[in-house]
Amino acid sequence: MQIPLINLKKQYETIKTECDKKVLDILRSANYIMGENVKAFETEFAEYIGTKHSISVANGTDALVIALKALGIGQDDEVITTPFTFFSTAESISAVGAVPVFVDVRLDTFNIDPSKIEEKITPKTKAIMPVHIFGQPCDMDEINEIAKKHNLKVIEDACQAVGAEYKGRKAGTLADIACFSFFPTKNLGCAGDGGMIITDDDDLATICKALRTHGSGENGKKAYNLLNDINEEVEEDKSTDNTIYNPLKYYNYLVGHNSRLDELQAAILRVKLTLLDEWNNKRRENAKLYNEKLKDTKIVTPYEDKNVKHVYHMYILQAEKRQEIVDYLKQRGIATGIYYPVPLHLQKAYTHLGYKLGDMPNAEYLSERTFAIPMFAELTEEEKQYIVQAIKEFGE
Repeated sequence: MQIPLINLKKQYETIKTECDKKVLDILRSANYIMGENVKAFETEFAEYIGTKHSISVANGTDALVIALKALGIGQDDEVITTPFTFFSTAESISAVGAVPVFVDVRLDTFNIDPSKIEEKITPKTKAIMPVHIFGQPCDMDEINEIAKKHNLKVIEDACQAVGAEYKGRKAGTLADIACFSFFPTKNLGCAGDGGMIITDDDDLATICKALRTHGSGENGKKAYNLLNDINEEVEEDKSTDNTIYNPLKYYNYLVGHNSRLDELQAAILRVKLTLLDEWNNKRRENAKLYNEKLKDTKIVTPYEDKNVKHVYHMYILQAEKRQEIVDYLKQRGIATGIYYPVPLHLQKAYTHLGYKLGDMPNAEYLSERTFAIPMFAELTEEEKQYIVQAIKEFGE
């Protein structure tokens, strides 16, 4: 038996008819950029998350960069974040000229440890960027309390946590601004790259909309006015075609980005959004089965905090003999993944920051022991039992 970490082909088969029709309709329409599907998806996503504004962009990394810029974070500012995450979290901070300041994580949730944040705050600190790693939200009440005390902004990196909840509220609604990724392997993934910025702040939303399209057009002018305290009404022209010709895009007010979600991706995401809760619940059921079947082994199963709804973007185990079990499972046809083998503070790209081995003991510990096993909604009972049995046999 061969079992991948995630089976996108199997997922596609469940939505093939509807997706194929929508994609063909768009190809026939020849309206590929910033069209009706993008607008509809932004509205539907905002309603699902429970936020006022959703601004779609080309990918999750761009979402983080644009969110940081919209908050005015730039050269030599400091942003506190976690070292146990995908590189784009810190990379986005560096991309705006700021400096990532790493704070160690909790060993149980793998999320940033709020009790260690305040000691890293300096006069240069402008924001905190917590990451809801693997689909489990951080302790946002404590993080927001620290931010309020020190007059800092909070950016949620919710790229792995679409649909997750903290104390009954969706991830993404717990800070000043939040970012999501729709990379194909995410719980809500498109057929390529895609991302989303969400916020309840009208001004931030306007600036983000401007920055995603070269700082041009009506949103560019609105953002320019906001940033320069100019009180002027700006009317929106809805008669133009973004695919063929929009004369307003040749008037630029800010230096921005070319970062748009296209119609094809938005259409696919609209189909998948209607199934997201069902898929997430199946992931949770799979996790429950794994937890139950593996509880008497030496393998450490994931911990779910009492205040959260974990959506298991990845199902992460811990083992002292990680490489041995990974090799064994590979021989049995079971895919695994190591997330993350090198914590960010020890990456070559950040040598200049001066961190050394031992500075983030928990992140370093996890980087040597954690690995993922298959987790997706379409896993069959036979596949799950086969995976569990293989892990148990390794420990015997």
